[in-house]
Amino acid sequence: MSNILDYLDWRGDICMADAPFNEVDNLLLSELSYVALDGILSGLEEDVWITVKEAGKIFFSRHNKEEIYEDRSLMAKAPFVLEKMAKVKRFQDLRLSCYVNQIDEEEEKQFSALVVECQDTTYFVAFRGTDDTLVGWKEDFNMSYISAVPSQLEAVSYLEQVAKKVKGRLRLGGHSKGGNLAVYAAVKCKKEVQDRIIEIYNNDGPGFSKEMLSSREYGRIRERIWTIVPQTSIVGMLLEHEEEYLVTKSSQSGIMQHDPLSWEVLGPKFVYLDELKKNSRILDLTLKNWINKMTREQREEFVMALFHVLYETGARNLSELSEDKLGNFGALIKTAKAVKHMTAEDQEMLIKVIRGLIKAYKDVVKEEYFPECLKAQGERKGIRKK
Repeated sequence: MSNILDYLDWRGDICMADAPFNEVDNLLLSELSYVALDGILSGLEEDVWITVKEAGKIFFSRHNKEEIYEDRSLMAKAPFVLEKMAKVKRFQDLRLSCYVNQIDEEEEKQFSALVVECQDTTYFVAFRGTDDTLVGWKEDFNMSYISAVPSQLEAVSYLEQVAKKVKGRLRLGGHSKGGNLAVYAAVKCKKEVQDRIIEIYNNDGPGFSKEMLSSREYGRIRERIWTIVPQTSIVGMLLEHEEEYLVTKSSQSGIMQHDPLSWEVLGPKFVYLDELKKNSRILDLTLKNWINKMTREQREEFVMALFHVLYETGARNLSELSEDKLGNFGALIKTAKAVKHMTAEDQEMLIKVIRGLIKAYKDVVKEEYFPECLKAQGERKGIRKK
């Protein structure tokens, strides 16, 4: 089946003035946020814009394809999406700016975003999802017990600064944690900024606490939020999703469905299904039931113990975790101070989460799947009707 790269072949020669912005465009611009554009795009302080075509040319003048192929991080395929977007009429002349990329281990914050000026006089604010860093993953887990993690607060500040720099209507979007940040920023920003927002896209990103979903702020913007998850969503069903969501078909299985290049596309839309697969619903309920039994203090203790063990291996990125480094994680768990007061059940769950996290990462970047994605060129139904 076709994916977002095939969409570029089909729709790439038609600009947005002739064919309006659609949900597939959203995913492509969200994927663009994963490209490391440090030193290529200007930040919030400057008013310098360059086109997608120019950004692609500069990026590939600094990075050869062999180097990119060797990258086994979760962001590794994004440059090839940029390369193809830079060659088609629909995207090559879109202008980019306001790029930020912040990694702060002490603050436990991983935040990155950019702004795209579209041909329909709107601006797309793209928030990056979780990258390869352990600090980025820890911030995700912190969402289970902290009402607002640093990247969420940063997303609000970033959006409000962008709104001062550009005139016109806004769309927000992101994949994985980036989708969560897009929604959070739209909900928490000033009303004058919120009134300029047309749509918010949460592409398989985690949900929010019940308090957030029942808030008056969330209610004001709820109808403009589009939550899209693959049929076996794992990441996107974490925390609460009381809003309606659309279920898109994926060509992959399990955790690999989180990869945007696996989402099936038909024309300007995704291919939709009526519901999540049973195993995703069971996993969703299992995680929620386990998390809901814990107090905030217990959740914090669990997350601290998990990342204490991972950091003790000496790794700072998921791609650095090897079998050798993980070989003694059982012993690390037993000796870790953060674990001593945990119940036997929680210690067992800790081991399962670590094993699952590493397996999930390996599944995403395994040898036989990764090259296949890079070579890909290629009546709507869902739980929510758009």
